[in-house]
Amino acid sequence: MLRALSRGTLPARALPVRARRRRRVVLAAIVLAGVLLIVVLVTSLAGSGNSGVTTVDGNASAVLYAAGHRPLAPEFTGTTLTGSKLSFSSYRGKVVVLNFWGSWCVPCREEAPILAAVAAKYQPSVVSFLGVDVRDTTASALAFTHSFHVAYPSVSDQSSAITLDFTAKVPIAGTPTTLVVDRTGHIAGAVFGTVTYPGLTAIVAKVTAEGG
Repeated sequence: MLRALSRGTLPARALPVRARRRRRVVLAAIVLAGVLLIVVLVTSLAGSGNSGVTTVDGNASAVLYAAGHRPLAPEFTGTTLTGSKLSFSSYRGKVVVLNFWGSWCVPCREEAPILAAVAAKYQPSVVSFLGVDVRDTTASALAFTHSFHVAYPSVSDQSSAITLDFTAKVPIAGTPTTLVVDRTGHIAGAVFGTVTYPGLTAIVAKVTAEGG
């Protein structure tokens, strides 16, 4: 044991602990970097006089886009986690909450009960909810939806193709990201990062109050 320690090595039993600690530090650094990038992007948009972007209750990660400054949401087709074909164009004329998530995403687990609660408040007559499951396996994603009682559908985006199309419209820096699409198919609001119940309902209430 002494010879092993003098050579700068650790007992085999200690290695997994060190590795887990290192992974947690790396993960925390990645999450922090993503959050900082989101804040910088959104703050720069909101700070631009002609951007048409306003923050929600002073939260830089939750924004509303003014009419005339709303990006058109890309059209896409995909396969749901239960194997059905889905076209985003079928949602035109409805307000849609579009959530980008993954079962591997820790913040997605934190916000899942909030999304389920907001969906229960507005569905099905007022707002439609749709998930985009990013870089995931169907089995893990289905287990996630069952665990958190997510009743609305999600399309699989294993290649991130759908996510990349939306990134060309709004600054999606990672998951979770939640967009609110108005009845004309334009992105009217966004939450970059974990949603809060007050923040998301404020955006949804604003968009649903608009005329068709």
